[in-house]
This record gives sequence, C-alpha cells and structure tokens, in this order.
Amino acid sequence: MLFFKISAFYFFYFAAVGVYVIFLPKVLHDIGYTPYEIGIIFALAPLMRFLTPFLFLKHIELNQQTFKIALLLIFLCSLSFYVTIDNFYLFLITNALLGAALSLILPYVEIIALKHVGKERYGKTRLFGSIGFMLIALILARYLSESIIALHFYLATAILTIVFSLIILKYDESDKVEGLEDEPFSILKYIPFWISLLFMQISFGGFYNFFTIYTTENGITLEMASYLWSFGVLCEIVMLYFQGNILKNNLLLLIKFSIFITIIRWILVYLYPDNLTVLFISQSIHAFSFGLYHSAIIVYLYTMYSNKKLAQQFMFGIAYGLGGFIGAFVAGWLYGEYLFLYSAIFALVAFVALHIHSKRHISI
Repeated sequence: MLFFKISAFYFFYFAAVGVYVIFLPKVLHDIGYTPYEIGIIFALAPLMRFLTPFLFLKHIELNQQTFKIALLLIFLCSLSFYVTIDNFYLFLITNALLGAALSLILPYVEIIALKHVGKERYGKTRLFGSIGFMLIALILARYLSESIIALHFYLATAILTIVFSLIILKYDESDKVEGLEDEPFSILKYIPFWISLLFMQISFGGFYNFFTIYTTENGITLEMASYLWSFGVLCEIVMLYFQGNILKNNLLLLIKFSIFITIIRWILVYLYPDNLTVLFISQSIHAFSFGLYHSAIIVYLYTMYSNKKLAQQFMFGIAYGLGGFIGAFVAGWLYGEYLFLYSAIFALVAFVALHIHSKRHISI
C-alpha cells in the first residue's frame, strides 16, 4: 500500500513541476513579463535549492515539524501566485520561498521511499513522476485556452502533493535527522564525487534549455522535436521500471557507465544534429543519463552517508540546483554549433572526477 502512496506523491509532485517549468513561463509572457524578468524568476528555484541545505548543517533540523512547515509554505505560495503574479518583486519573493520549501520535501520522501520500498523497487515507484510530468504536458497543452488556467492546475497538483506527503509522513519513524550525532556531514571528504555530480548536471544545460532550438535550427520540425522529448521520457520510464536488478551491481561502476554513455550522447547530437535516426538513438540514452544515473546516485548516497536526509538535500542542491543554474547560464553563453561538444567536455570532467573518487574509496 505504501508503494502506491509514494507513487502518487511522485506523480503529483512532478506534475506540479511540469506545470511550473513548461507553462508558467508562458503565463508570465502573456501578462507582460520581459524575457529578462522571466529568466531571473526561473533562476531562483535552482539557486534556492542549492542554498537551503546549508541552513541545515548547524542551524535547522530536518524533522517532521520542518517538513510540515515546508508543506504549509508550498500551499501558501501556490495560493499567493494569484495575487502576486502581477508584481515582479512580490512574485520573485513568492518563488524564492517556494524554491526553498520544495528543496526540503523531495529529499525527505526519497529517504522514506528507499527505506520502505527498497532500491530494487525504487525505480518502479519513481517512474510515476515521469508519467505525471509527461501527462500534465499533454493535458494542459490541450486545455490551456487561458494562461491563468495553468495557475489552477498548479494549485491542484500542489495540494495533492501535500496530501500524499502527509500520508507518507506517518511512515517516517524518526523525528530527527538520522545519524546526525554519529558522523558530522562533510562534502570535503568526498569532494571529487560532488564535483562529478556538479559537472554532470552542467553538461545537461544545453539539453534542457536549448535542445529544441538547436534541433529546429538544424532542420528538425517543432513537432518532431516534441516527439524526441517524449521518446526520451519513455526510455527513462522503461529503465526506471526494470532497473531493480541492475542496482544490485557495483553502484560506482553503474554511475561511471551512465556518465560515459552520456558523453557519447552529447557527441552524437553535436556530430549529427540534423539526422533524425541518430537523434532518436541519442534520446534513448536518456534511460541511462537520467533514469539509471539518478537512481544509482540516490542509492549510493544512501549507503555513503549516515546523515541520509541531508545528503539527499545537498545532492539536489549541488547537482540540480547549482548545476542547473550554472548549466543554463553557460549554455546560453556558449550556444552555437559547438554547444553539445562543450556538453561532452563537461560530462568528461564528471567522469574523471568520479574516477578519482573511486580510486580513493572502496566501491559500493
């Protein structure tokens, strides 16, 4: 029963993410925000995701009370979208608070999922997040007759996320951070690993922000570009479903392989940006670049640190927060014919850093 409750959480959480990243920019554009203002607002979420975990090193404890406060903040921010959206500065503050709150709940639930569902079934519950993201894109695109409808969808998915978060919370047996008194949390102890995490996500900057533009400029139709995106998500879902037995193997080796094949992926996109067959092959690699990589990282961190919740917080903060922020900025700066060659180089840095880490520490 818990499996379905966690699956529902992932479904609605990532459906809300889909509304936020796919449709909210259009809402802002339609009511008169400039591209510069939209860029600032959407740079805040990854930045807050990076900054928030540092508060938990000494000043705040990530327990059930903090988790509930974060859920309340998500609800209030979702409501306040309606009254702050016409004021850039108020909306900026609302999004900053929302980014901080969201940075807390996903790492918390990830630990509960791993503990009660297990690494063998983790992918099968996490894939519902990918389904939620894909379905909301298809459904809302059809019914978005007015931009404000996106706010209704965001509020609804946020409320359902909160409901299932509270249902799952009762399965959290500890009201304090696990292992906090046993071993102080340290990034420096495993610094090559964290560098690898950072550069892997920087390498995705060109893909997440410019893949559609890059391919359409090379003769791929916009409709076909959307099929390429959907195909990548489908491959990710398949990997998440079948990866249980794979995760029983050496986790560091799996992470290395995922990074290596991601290097190949970016090189393929660089060399053949107008070849539809090659682009579909490159998108199939998303099964490893995200599906397998993300799960292996989550499980590896779970085994590496005693302070498991804080480890997950920093993973999302450094990788998807700082890495996403830098990746978007650098991709915009480097955009051009060689964009995905640079992406391959960033992924190569991630591979080398992980290799250094594996030489220093026993493989798990």
